Amino acid sequence: MSEELERLQKVIAKSGYTSRRKAEKLIEEGLVTVNHERVTELGTKVKETDHIEVEGIPLEMPDKLYILFHKPTKVITSVSDDKGRAVVTDYFKDLKTRIFPVGRLDYDTSGLLILTNDGEFTNLMTHPRYKIKKKYIAKLKGYLLREEVKQLEKGIKLEDGMTQPALIKVKSQDRDRNVTHVEITITEGRNRQVRRMFSHFGHEVTKLSRVEYGPLNLKGLNAGQGRTLTPHEVKVLRHLAQDGK
Repeated sequence: MSEELERLQKVIAKSGYTSRRKAEKLIEEGLVTVNHERVTELGTKVKETDHIEVEGIPLEMPDKLYILFHKPTKVITSVSDDKGRAVVTDYFKDLKTRIFPVGRLDYDTSGLLILTNDGEFTNLMTHPRYKIKKKYIAKLKGYLLREEVKQLEKGIKLEDGMTQPALIKVKSQDRDRNVTHVEITITEGRNRQVRRMFSHFGHEVTKLSRVEYGPLNLKGLNAGQGRTLTPHEVKVLRHLAQDGK
């Protein structure tokens, strides 16, 4: 089986040496060599086993890193924000390797988020055909009816298509305050999906937190805290995705 090829600037960026844009500039300036030959073409693709030097320094790929993070609300799931708002990677500025979030949580949503420097793992976790269960706790305006629960569990039609069956568990309801607390488990990751599912029935989600991702939970982590996933946890996540269970 032939080795997988990747664009040279992408490999340099993945190493944490510099950004992809800066890597492209270094290539164009003739400051990058592959197997001791100078490369100036941006379309150049390389193998994992190729010897790459940038500005005379051998490129070293970082060890794979997987972090479980308890994202607070009012934080962007991104590595940067043009409006100057806080982003999840702000909490990991001391790391020597560049990491990025796996999937996303909305600005107003808190909870479990994985960050990594492993692109293949990210694709495995976020590709639509791989179904990792994600559990959320939501606070809704209104009284969630039994019929609405049944429809959500079967799947409903949103503007971007039918949702996969969900698991709904009503935790509490208060008619006087017109509030419902509910637990919902889904296997998809569409943009603002949980909020849109309840909005379909006229229920605004006023508070939302992802509390489980596959076998992972937030035990022992306050908002803004994180921990490294164990090799076993990473292995289990890969297995779940590949088996689609």
